[in-house]
Amino acid sequence: MTRVPTIALFFFTWLAVFGQTQFPVVTDWLATPLTVLPALMVYTALTHGIFTVAILAVGAGLGVDSLSANPLGVSILPLFAVGFALQLRQHLILRDQTYAQFWLGLAAGLAVPLFTWVLLHLDSRPPIAGPFLLWQLFLIGIVNAGVCPALFRLFDTLRQTFDYQPMTEGSFRPDREIKRGRI
Repeated sequence: MTRVPTIALFFFTWLAVFGQTQFPVVTDWLATPLTVLPALMVYTALTHGIFTVAILAVGAGLGVDSLSANPLGVSILPLFAVGFALQLRQHLILRDQTYAQFWLGLAAGLAVPLFTWVLLHLDSRPPIAGPFLLWQLFLIGIVNAGVCPALFRLFDTLRQTFDYQPMTEGSFRPDREIKRGRI
C-alpha cells in the first residue's frame, strides 16, 4: 500500500482549510463559511485508522481555528468526535453506498458545527447566534452531504491508481506438476 492517497488526503484537507477562509465573496453572499472538513472526516474514519483520524482532526482543527475568530483548539474535539464515532462503527456502515455517504455527510455536516457552537458557549464570550443560524447549519449540512460521495469517488480513484491491485489467480497454478511423455 502506497502513501500517496494518504498524502493526497492531508493535502486536500489543507486546501479545504485554506479555501474556507480565502473566498470572502462566497462567504458574504451565503452568510456562512463553507467547510468540507466534516465530509473529509467521514471519509477518513471509514477508510483509515484511528491514528490518521486523530492527526487529521488536530491538523484541520488547528488550521481552522488559527484562521478564524475561534479560540485555538475548539474545532479539534468536534472533528475528532465525529471521526471516532464513525471509526467505532466502521464495520457496520455501508461504506460503498452513495446514499449512506450522503446521509453520513449530512449528519457530520450538522454535528460538527453544532458541537463547536456548544463548545463556544462554554467560553466566557458566547458566539453570536442570530436568525441565520438554521440557514447556516442547513447550508453546511447540504454542502457536506453533496461533497461526501464525491470525495469517496475521488479518493477511491486515487487509491486504485496508486495502490497495488491484487492479482487474480488463473486456472494454472504454479505449484502444479505436469508430467510429460509416455505414461
